[in-house]
Amino acid sequence: MKLLDGKIVKAKIAEHLKAEVVDLVVKPKMVILQVGDLPESNAYIAQKKKFAEEIGAEVVHQNYANDVTSFEIIVDIRKLNIDSSVHGIILQLPVPKNLNASDLIDEINPQKDVDGMTSTNLKKLAQNRTDGFIPATTSGIMSLLGFYNVELEGKKVLMIGRSMLVGKPTALALLNKNATVSIAHSKTKNLPELSREQDVVIVAIGNPRFITEEYFSSNQIVVDVGINLEKVGLKEEIDGPQKTKLVGDVDFENVKDVVGAISPVPGGVGAMTVAALFENLVKACQLQNKGVI
Repeated sequence: MKLLDGKIVKAKIAEHLKAEVVDLVVKPKMVILQVGDLPESNAYIAQKKKFAEEIGAEVVHQNYANDVTSFEIIVDIRKLNIDSSVHGIILQLPVPKNLNASDLIDEINPQKDVDGMTSTNLKKLAQNRTDGFIPATTSGIMSLLGFYNVELEGKKVLMIGRSMLVGKPTALALLNKNATVSIAHSKTKNLPELSREQDVVIVAIGNPRFITEEYFSSNQIVVDVGINLEKVGLKEEIDGPQKTKLVGDVDFENVKDVVGAISPVPGGVGAMTVAALFENLVKACQLQNKGVI
């Protein structure tokens, strides 16, 4: 079994981006808009700040209370859109249910949309255009597969999960690499059988350890996008708050000895998503300072 180690790839990307940032006349700057105070979101933002510091970029974290209105956020986004010192803007997901995330994201200037989630950039991905930004998680998955020389052209690839955040854009990116792509979801019949027939299986369903060894056969490539917090031990046996650990959507320990290669959680796609986000930021900064925008 080969481990698709995202930390190794992330480190190489960081080294490359650090060299590119040195050559820029300005420091790449990203603004993260966060509504509320979810611990998971705080952890992701901390990772982004750390990576930015590592490569010489800047991250500004703008936090709103849960009762913030869409109007207030839109006013701020429009100000950032015309602020030449800001090269990237992202809305940290999830947001409270009273807000429409898609509408807010579409207020972001597509050329500052370093998370690749505006309608404009998703359309460019569907058209296989190279002048847009690919969603960070999708880009991270593709970079991980590319680093480990996973051939996609003509291969059968199953995307388990159909979210706008991961499943659908990743399926488009795979099609752009000439893979034969199937998308599975909760209504798919005979999913284990379908999964075993694939060359590559990518899982993003948000259900801890749900995909077990019965879904796989030998020599398959497995990419686990899931990031789930799982409680460790019985609460009454632990002094203080119950401990948690990160686990994927794939039952890693029981699957790893069946397949040819697999990405771990943590240390797989999560690491790659952060790196891909800053690849987009540096690209945005380069374009904006060449007078493209």
